[in-house]
Amino acid sequence: MQRIPPWVRRKLPGGEVYFRIRKILRERGLHTVCEEARCPNVSKCWGEGTATFMIMGDICTRKCGFCAVKHGRPMPLDPQEPVKVAEAAAEMGLSYVVITSVTRDDLPDGGASHFLTTVKEVRKALPEAGVEVLIPDFGGREENLEVLLQEPPSVLNHNIEVPFSLYPKIGRPRSFYRRSLGVLEYYGKKGLITKSGIMLGLGEKDEDVREALRDLVNVGVKILTIGQYLRPGFENLPVERYYSPEEFEGWKEIALGMGFLAVESGPLVRSSYRAEELYREVLNLL
Repeated sequence: MQRIPPWVRRKLPGGEVYFRIRKILRERGLHTVCEEARCPNVSKCWGEGTATFMIMGDICTRKCGFCAVKHGRPMPLDPQEPVKVAEAAAEMGLSYVVITSVTRDDLPDGGASHFLTTVKEVRKALPEAGVEVLIPDFGGREENLEVLLQEPPSVLNHNIEVPFSLYPKIGRPRSFYRRSLGVLEYYGKKGLITKSGIMLGLGEKDEDVREALRDLVNVGVKILTIGQYLRPGFENLPVERYYSPEEFEGWKEIALGMGFLAVESGPLVRSSYRAEELYREVLNLL
């Protein structure tokens, strides 16, 4: 078993702001990916007054070997959830709102219309705020993807998670990798700022990572996150290697050299880590 290095040790949550954020979310019955996915940055982000909303419930229809989110048969959608998210974001005083979800293959549009409604409600409550969505693939169907174009987000994020070679290992068919690239390419061609992310530590080789980065650049992705895979539970895949902070910095330099406009790379980096700052970096370059 790999020994956990000190740079990935998690800080216990706490503090006045942290508990204020938790109260706001609990009062409305909202979920966050921070908790459901056991994000190592929950104490830092909540302590700074931010959180990533997770809509459409807390049960995913897919079972990926790396993920801590529950899987099974989801509950019906809460039609009031978009308003609750907007109310919470306003009470938190957010200038940048990040919204993600479980995957809902049980819904005809994969949940695209629920995302759309949530973005609209957030913009009503916070018209000056940026809105980033971290979406599932919506089945890869164009009629589902085009729904979000009615209210385009500031940033469209969709993670490929790992390089192509690891898709069978994590419990995803390789066709999902191509589908994800297609999702990112579709929104990039529609003029949206696109973003994606990968995890390291599941047995990938350097060339696998380089191939994934080339694939993302080739479909127009502008923002990239690279983080360390951390095993959320014994039922999940084990960590095969821990990368040092210096190695992550090296991958950041490689990615920027390939053409990404903004890159966040580090052991504890996750999809929404420093999301607003990365968005602002890209705006300054476009």
